Amino acid sequence: MDLMTIFTNSFAQLIAPTTAAYVLAAIGLNIHFGMTGLMNMGQAGFMLLGAYGFAITQSMGWNLFASVLAALTLAAVYAVLLGIPTLKLGPDYLAMVTLASAEIIRIIGRSTSLTSITGGSGGISPQDFTTQFENLSPLPEGNSTILLWSYSNNIADSWWLRIVAWALVLIAVLLTWRWYRSPWGRVLKGIREDENVIRSLGKSVTKFKLQSLFLGGAFGALSGIIFVLPRSVQPDSLGRQVTFYVWTILLLGGAASILGPVLGSCLLWVLLTVVKESMREGISSNLISSNQIESLGWVIVGVALMCLVIFRPQGLIGDRRELAFNA
Repeated sequence: MDLMTIFTNSFAQLIAPTTAAYVLAAIGLNIHFGMTGLMNMGQAGFMLLGAYGFAITQSMGWNLFASVLAALTLAAVYAVLLGIPTLKLGPDYLAMVTLASAEIIRIIGRSTSLTSITGGSGGISPQDFTTQFENLSPLPEGNSTILLWSYSNNIADSWWLRIVAWALVLIAVLLTWRWYRSPWGRVLKGIREDENVIRSLGKSVTKFKLQSLFLGGAFGALSGIIFVLPRSVQPDSLGRQVTFYVWTILLLGGAASILGPVLGSCLLWVLLTVVKESMREGISSNLISSNQIESLGWVIVGVALMCLVIFRPQGLIGDRRELAFNA
C-alpha cells in the first residue's frame, strides 16, 4: 500500500476549492439554521443560481465583478420570492418548500427550451466563463509545487482559485464571527429560541428572517461560483445531494459555531478520500470495482457520521445549548 499517495491525495482536500465552496455553503446554512432556526433544505438552489448568474453573464461578456453582483442579485431575488410566502410556515413545511424550490431550479436548468442560455443538461463549458477570472491572477504562467502538491498557477483547478476561495472563506468566517456577537445576531438567536418573545418586543420577525435568508443565500451563491470555476456548470452536479452534503458538514462540525463549517468540510472530504484511496490501494480491482469503492466509501463515512450524531449530536465543536432541537 502506497501510504504517501494516500496521504498526498487525501490531505490535498484541505486546500481544494471544492472544500472551500462547501465551507461557504455551510456558513450560509449556519446563518439560516444555526443562528435563526430556519430549516432550509434547498441550499443547492442558491448555489445553482449563483453559478448560473456568474457563468451566463460572463459568457455574455460582462465585467467579472458585475457577474458576481448578478449572482448575488439572483440569490437575493430568490430569497425574497421564497421567503415572503414561506417564512410564516413551520420548520417542517419550510424544509419541504425549500427542497422543492431547489429542485425546480435544477429542472429549469435542464430544460431543453433554455439550452441556448443554460446549456440544458450538458451545462455551460468552463471556457465560456473562466477567462476573466484567470486573467485577473497576478501569478506567473505555468505550474508551481508547494510541499507535496503541484497545480497550475492560473488555469482550471489552480493555485489562484485556491487563494481566492480560501480568502473568501476567511472573510466569511470573520463576518459571521462579528455578526454572531452583534445585536442583530442576538435577535436572530432569539428568533431561533422563541420568535414570539422577539415579536413581543416589537421586532419584525419576518424582516429578520428575510435578512437571514438573504445573507445565507448570498454565501450559497458565492459557493456556487467557486464550485463551478474548476468545472462546467452542470445542473445535476448541484442537485439535492449537495444540500445533504452541506447539512452533513454543518452538523459534523457543529451548528451555531463559527468554525464548525470549516472543520466539517475539511474533515468530511479528507476522511472520504482516505477511505476511498485506502480501498483502491489495498483491495484488488478483481474483488471490487471503482464504482463500488465510491459507493462503499460513502457507506463507511455515513456510518461514522451516524455514530457521531448519536453520541455527539452537537457536532465536534458545537455547543448543545446552542441547538434549538436540543433546547
